[in-house]
Amino acid sequence: MTETYVVVGASLAGARAAETLRSEGFEGRIVLVGGEYHLPYDRPPLSKEVILGRKEPDETRIHPAEFYSKNDIELLLGVRMTRLDPRERRVELDGGAVIRAEKVLLCTGTTPRRPDVPGLELDGVHFLRSIGDALAIRDALRAGGSVVIIGGGLIGMELAASAVALGNDVTVLEREAGLLRRVLGVQIGDRLARWHSERGVHIRTGAEVARLSGRGRVRWVHTTDGDVIAADLVVIGIGVVPAVAAVADSGIRIDNGIVVDGFCETSLPGVYAAGDVACRPDERAGRHVRLEHWHNAQNQGMAAARAMLGKREPYREVPWFWSDQGETNIQVAGHRGAGDDVVWRGDPESMEFTAFHLHDGVLTGVIGVNRRREVRMAMSLIDKQVRPDRALLADPSADLRGIGESAARARGA
Repeated sequence: MTETYVVVGASLAGARAAETLRSEGFEGRIVLVGGEYHLPYDRPPLSKEVILGRKEPDETRIHPAEFYSKNDIELLLGVRMTRLDPRERRVELDGGAVIRAEKVLLCTGTTPRRPDVPGLELDGVHFLRSIGDALAIRDALRAGGSVVIIGGGLIGMELAASAVALGNDVTVLEREAGLLRRVLGVQIGDRLARWHSERGVHIRTGAEVARLSGRGRVRWVHTTDGDVIAADLVVIGIGVVPAVAAVADSGIRIDNGIVVDGFCETSLPGVYAAGDVACRPDERAGRHVRLEHWHNAQNQGMAAARAMLGKREPYREVPWFWSDQGETNIQVAGHRGAGDDVVWRGDPESMEFTAFHLHDGVLTGVIGVNRRREVRMAMSLIDKQVRPDRALLADPSADLRGIGESAARARGA
């Protein structure tokens, strides 16, 4: 009898998983279910290339349309899973259809966090999650005007850089004391905030939004301290939450997403999860982690597909992500902690530097601003849990590969 594997979520993780199932020799039925009507696409370009008009939606596709028919992958687009029957592994869809599957992979991703403030229903208020969102925001930015971005995280600041480049008056409201501090730390976050300010972005920290107002269309953003900011466009980017509603009553273990083991399998046998929704064990961090990064979504989706086929290799890749904010590239790998010893290579004020994070002498994380190559090379050292020489780390002339070799020799001595 032909086996059926259902991949829920026509996302990066889901598309790569379906591709991997075929390339690894699975000959059964593959059904890829997606809530949007678009073919699976990459989301990172939405806040940059698509907004700026450098890419059209079709150019963000993960695979061309004919890929799915050639590989006999059934696409169910514009359809959402409403329930997962844990005993029968039946995937129930919002149109009333039911698919019985031998194995299920959940790549449901995340949904934008919505602030509890009046006025979200007004025209001109957007979240940036989908192609449709990006095109609507792009049209508004091309018209020009006052833009208020609520949330000064990575996506918010990518969008701020794009909006300023298109000639808009941009204000960023961030409720925390500084921008990007949770992700990059105080020193780097504050340096990037100054960089954005120098390019015309108005930044207000410690700013709590009370409500949005306007007659049918947003015109004003009101803060809790009484300020009123004019807005022709409001984009809300205050983070996301894992999309787990459809499996909430299935008995699957949920804790900051869908909890999986090292092989991407959930607490329900035969049911797997990957990508932004999956919370996996990370031996380097010493805890379960849920990552909202392109690299993790792609590679974990592929690892989950192989595990579904019985090729059980633990997924343990070093976390890595990037953010392009205007002409500035930021890359982060591994894990950083508040108590880490930080070794700097280059001057942070120059906007071209690397910060290495050491915990008890072990290299655990790295942040690079306009230093792509060094971050990628450091990932190997993080994976090997190298104890590098601090002086060599700080020396711009020292090759990171050589640092890893010397640390390995010291360990063997």
